[in-house]
This record gives sequence, structure tokens and C-alpha cells, in this order.
Amino acid sequence: MQEALPYKTWLPITREPRTNTAPASPLRNQLLLPGRGKGRPEIANMVSENAVIVFGKQGCCMTHVVKRLLLGLGVNPAVCEVKEDDEIGVIDDLEMVGAGDSKQGSVQFPAVFIGGRLFGGLDTVMATHITGELVPTLKQAGALWL
Repeated sequence: MQEALPYKTWLPITREPRTNTAPASPLRNQLLLPGRGKGRPEIANMVSENAVIVFGKQGCCMTHVVKRLLLGLGVNPAVCEVKEDDEIGVIDDLEMVGAGDSKQGSVQFPAVFIGGRLFGGLDTVMATHITGELVPTLKQAGALWL
């Protein structure tokens, strides 16, 4: 017969405070090379390499809503949360990447790129989801297979 292992319902208390040892980068979920300023090629590469990518402010509830909606549809989007210090620079870079779409105004967070093109924000994603146009767009971009 096997012997049962003791079960502890408590965790030991540590006296040392937990610290975040992650390197500081403007985008939390993606690693950027140390090049600040306009024209960072990393952002353009991230947009072109991912079928769906969401850029949003760090801790923003609207970014969370977009992510959860896309996850519910079966898409696993790349989510890049931008720190407050780097918002303006990243927005400028995203406007340069999405400049081909004249129908869109200035880029605002959360910014959703589908198939390498600026799709819009939360309002555009929700509107196309309600009308039934979002799933075909995601299939065309290669984010959904079924």
C-alpha cells in the first residue's frame, strides 16, 4: 500500500519582498531592441510577423476585452502592453506602420492589427463581431483555420 504525502494548506512566510527582475522594455510581452525614437523596425516586424497583434496601455481594461473576445473566437493574439513613458513613441511608430490605411485616423490604444494592416480599436472589433464580419477577416488573415 502507498503512503500518503503530508498536505500543507499554508505557504511559508518569507521576509524578503518580491521584486520584479524583468528587464525594462517598452512592450511587456514582446522584447524590443534598445532603439528609441521614431522608426523602430521592431514594431513594424511584430505587425508583419503576427496574424493578429494588439497594442494597448499597460493594465488597460479595453485591451483585456479585445484579447478575451479574440481568445473566445479561437484566435491567440499577440498582446503588447506599452508603458506610459513610451506611449507617444509607440503611437508614432504604429501610425507609420498603419499609414497605408487612409480610412483610419490617428492610432489610439488598443490598436488591433490584423494581417499586417491596422484594423482599428475596440469599437471596430466589436462592431465587426456583431455584424459577423470579424470571423471572415480573421480567416483571410490566417488567424483562424476553421
